[in-house]
Amino acid sequence: MNQQAKRIAELVENLYEPSQDVDELHAKIAAELSDLQAQNDTQTQLQGVQLALSDYLEAVKLVISDTFDHEVWIHAEIRSMSSKGGHYYFELAEENDDGQIIASCRATLWRYRASSVLSKFHQSTGRALEAGASVLIKASASFHAQYGFSINISDIDPNYTLGELAAAYNAMLKRLHDEGLTQLNKALPVPFDIRHVVVIAPENAAGLGDFRAEADRLAAAGACQFHYHHATFQGNHAPNEIRIAITHGMRQFIDTHQHLPDLLVVIRGGGAVGDLAYLNDYELAALIAEQPVPVWVGIGHERDKVLIDEVAHTRFDTPSKVIGAIERQLISITQDAKIAMQKIQALSQRQLMHAKNNSANSMQSIQSSATKLVFLAKKDSRHEMNRTKLIANHRLDKQKTHANTLYHAVQVNATKQVNHAKTHASALLDSHRNIKDKLNHLKNYCRHLQSLIMIQHPARTLNKGYALIHQEGRIVSSSAKIDANKDLQIEFHDGKISATPHSSK
Repeated sequence: MNQQAKRIAELVENLYEPSQDVDELHAKIAAELSDLQAQNDTQTQLQGVQLALSDYLEAVKLVISDTFDHEVWIHAEIRSMSSKGGHYYFELAEENDDGQIIASCRATLWRYRASSVLSKFHQSTGRALEAGASVLIKASASFHAQYGFSINISDIDPNYTLGELAAAYNAMLKRLHDEGLTQLNKALPVPFDIRHVVVIAPENAAGLGDFRAEADRLAAAGACQFHYHHATFQGNHAPNEIRIAITHGMRQFIDTHQHLPDLLVVIRGGGAVGDLAYLNDYELAALIAEQPVPVWVGIGHERDKVLIDEVAHTRFDTPSKVIGAIERQLISITQDAKIAMQKIQALSQRQLMHAKNNSANSMQSIQSSATKLVFLAKKDSRHEMNRTKLIANHRLDKQKTHANTLYHAVQVNATKQVNHAKTHASALLDSHRNIKDKLNHLKNYCRHLQSLIMIQHPARTLNKGYALIHQEGRIVSSSAKIDANKDLQIEFHDGKISATPHSSK
């Protein structure tokens, strides 16, 4: 009634406007006053009337049915959602800018409409209807004396939700860009030599099979090793499972090998375009962007991008193209290494020939040649490294430092070996001289002993008139050792005779 009084006041004010039709305004004011009088009469009649709750609610139902007997489009957020017997029950709400709920009600999508409505929504958006989604629904009001107010849903516009998804995608992409994450992984250099690759993929997927067909061949040849971890790539749990697989895979590799892998590969074969929506997750994209190694992504769609494509080091259309790029990189570095080795070998042979022809020179000349060799090798190595700098910037720096250390170590070690050889040769020469003197001394001593032996030979003793006494084949040197019961043999220089002992004292 207050609103009706306001309308009457506005009509009265319009009477003073010269452009207004006075007769028409008088007619409207009379009609409003008549309605106001009728309402006053009705309120007077209803004063003191008592109604049953069911009667009152039935009256409310009639008013709602008469007033809201047509369908309208309503945008709201799904706070909760459940299903029973093919029917779907929703709790809808609207929030203000502060995040406070300013309106809420129940809604029902009946079974006979649910299948077609939900199927159309999933095919268009690529995701199932779920709590938290912003939707535009076509619905009509419904009031029941026992169950209260609700609205019946007859259709859901997927284009509205797609717009919300696109807005959410752009918001996440802007946040990643503002935080410097879109270029973080892209700034990492391509690995010089791909030896170990951590692969995240759905288990038993066709895309993984295409990838492994070539990867297994590379692994069998010893060119590269692949470490597989699996996760679901569609459904509400996909982003969290992929994050867990990446974190676990990287940690397990580092614990096992004590160094980082060369690449992290995230692949998924072709499938429904709508399934890509599950990969538009800020936390997953941020995790990929912050990986310490390049992340190569092959999701299996040429035209559509997902959020992880925006932050990955390199994006490929299919898993097969990912393994193809790995193979090309391995072939490239192998060919570069082969050419470099041939140049180093030729240079080394020339330097060795030069060193052989000048072996009689002084140590200073040898050191000078070694310095030149190191300089030439370092110069050639720098030339090769500069040629491949675009594809191996960080690895080349490590290789250059390692090469310089090796060259220095070779030079120092060569000098030590030469000095040690000279010292050792001199010591051996002195040792040989000492041994020769000792051998000469021993030779003279042996000759002296030989002379003594010859002088004291029994034959010389017998020739001097001495005799040797034998008993039972042995020489008797003492009378106490003679057995009186056995014969003796007395040996002279010209023969032997037998004798019999008579007594022994």
